Amino acid sequence: MHPLERCEPSGVGAAHGQSFARLPRHAPGMRIGLFGGSFNPPHDGHRHASLIALKRLGLDQVWWLVTPGNPLKENSGLPPLAQRMAAARRIADHPRIVVTGLEADIGTRFTFDTIDYLRRRCAGVKFVWIMGADNLRSFHRWQRWREIAALTPIAVIDRPRSTLTAAHSRAASFLAPWRLDEADGRLLANRGAPGFVFLHGPRSESSSTALRARGQGLAPSDTSA
Repeated sequence: MHPLERCEPSGVGAAHGQSFARLPRHAPGMRIGLFGGSFNPPHDGHRHASLIALKRLGLDQVWWLVTPGNPLKENSGLPPLAQRMAAARRIADHPRIVVTGLEADIGTRFTFDTIDYLRRRCAGVKFVWIMGADNLRSFHRWQRWREIAALTPIAVIDRPRSTLTAAHSRAASFLAPWRLDEADGRLLANRGAPGFVFLHGPRSESSSTALRARGQGLAPSDTSA
């Protein structure tokens, strides 16, 4: 059994003179899910998807990567990172869900760069990228999305009104040759990339977009979060 270690971030953002926070504790051989997003606001659906991934993929942890800003979205009204992270920790409320703002610390904006960094810095850790089925529909718009699939296996969690459209998306068609039956989800992390599984089951109706539309998002001036 390897003792838990911390990765010391260096390199990616060092040229910009950034100070680096340490990455979450990990150890070689651990299976860790990476769940990225703005978390604006975080909600029970994020927690629901993470618990499904922990159980059905046999993961040791899920790291919530709270992004400084989604490159595909307008970020001018995005609440501060520290506020979203604090809210995410309240929602997560689980010893194996770890909330981190590591992308701001290491200076990455795109998923490929974040995963590439973690694979290089966290030797022996078996990462799995987790996304909702609604994100799979637009995955082909992500920068270097095919290379992301070549870096780490991908687990898709079913979302309301996304099952069929996600399953027939451009990205799903590309990933089809490497798709595992969901009953074999626990094999995904050890199998490595490329690998793909679509996990069905109870779905959460919670949505950050809907919460913001109802005025239940995080207020940018709310420093108590």
